[in-house]
Amino acid sequence: MNPQRRALLRAGSLAAALPLTAGAVSAAASAAALAPPLPPLPLVPTGTTPEMLASNQAYWQAVAAQYDTTDAIVQLDNAFWGSMARPVLRHYEQQLSMVNRDNAWYARMRFPADFEAARAAAARALGVATDEIVLTRGATEALQVLIAGYNRLQPGDAVLYADIDYDNMITVTRWLQQRRGAQVVSIDIPEPFTHDNVLAAYVAAMERYPKLKLMLLTHVNHRNGMVLPVAEISRLARARGIDVIVDTAHGFGQLDMTIPDLQADFAGINLHKWIGAPVGVGAAYIKRGRVADIDPYLGEKAGDDIRTRVHTGTVNFAAYLSLPAALDLHAQIGVANKQARLRLLRNRWVEAARGIDGIEVLASSDPRLTSAIASFRLKGKTSVADSYALSKKLVQEYGIFAVPRDGLASGACVRVTPGIFTPASHLDRLVDALRKVARG
Repeated sequence: MNPQRRALLRAGSLAAALPLTAGAVSAAASAAALAPPLPPLPLVPTGTTPEMLASNQAYWQAVAAQYDTTDAIVQLDNAFWGSMARPVLRHYEQQLSMVNRDNAWYARMRFPADFEAARAAAARALGVATDEIVLTRGATEALQVLIAGYNRLQPGDAVLYADIDYDNMITVTRWLQQRRGAQVVSIDIPEPFTHDNVLAAYVAAMERYPKLKLMLLTHVNHRNGMVLPVAEISRLARARGIDVIVDTAHGFGQLDMTIPDLQADFAGINLHKWIGAPVGVGAAYIKRGRVADIDPYLGEKAGDDIRTRVHTGTVNFAAYLSLPAALDLHAQIGVANKQARLRLLRNRWVEAARGIDGIEVLASSDPRLTSAIASFRLKGKTSVADSYALSKKLVQEYGIFAVPRDGLASGACVRVTPGIFTPASHLDRLVDALRKVARG
């Protein structure tokens, strides 16, 4: 455990023994006070499935009313981070004010217990034990720790990544050649992709590289939104003695799943994307019994405490204090309901765009491979410059914000990501714009 956290925990354990002034008592009460109860959403009639609820406009308008959204642009880049709902934002503002006022007294005496409570709440939502996760500042930090710290590689062992993986994670994976002497190899996922050809690509890689020891798997990639059959790949890898590290930054929170469903021993998680916690909150998962396979952070004491694998320094206290409120709202809406709604919105524009001559849609109709994210490009226009020009045109001429993505072997594209508060009319505006762009 890092020295700062040890000091904080020691201070926290002394808090009960110290006399509290009237001001301190008031501050402690303020720290415990939560925002007003979450506004009730309409009751879902008994027997309503997530797929049925996905089309209930009144329900999703009530959900959207919990968010502050802009009218300045059609916002279709909801994959960067997730907006906080109003109740979570109010809670965050209250906690930020309290921390700013009570300063070191709160940070040293009360925060350690509150931080552990937030960690426990995250573990419950993730479906794992508290001692199997450590909170981080995002999935990037979590995955950097897991990839760079993985210590079971010997010189000459192979490590695999794919073109769909996140840029920074590819960078860290390549670094294992310098750090561990590993042979770093890559594969390109077929386009168009299907469940069978994606699975076959990973099986072929496992057969091609007999010294393969570690694979990076991206649960939902940020380029075309494909949902990777992680559990199937993980099981095949385990049978061959290969570990996998899963990037589920875009999976947890929008897909109806928990971490054990991935069948993997290591995962990086984002909690400020699809959960809607304040920016700067994520988690690293290490299955119980596997902590020793990840190096302690830069000289931290070795052992089985997962918290020694991350050292964030002084954190944004209020962000972590607001994580339980974000998880509560997430549970109130229901992840299966969120997934069904996001899939409906995604399919609304994807299936319409498939019929537009001149538009190439990078998405599957197989629900096993479907997330909120999908991408497109003008046929034959695969360069980065092409995608940036197309994104710029959508903003300037049609008031629609969708972002260019690079890195796929098939070429660059423009990514579209609705949120649960996105009205269906915004996807219709996108389709109309694509028709006009394609004609032009």
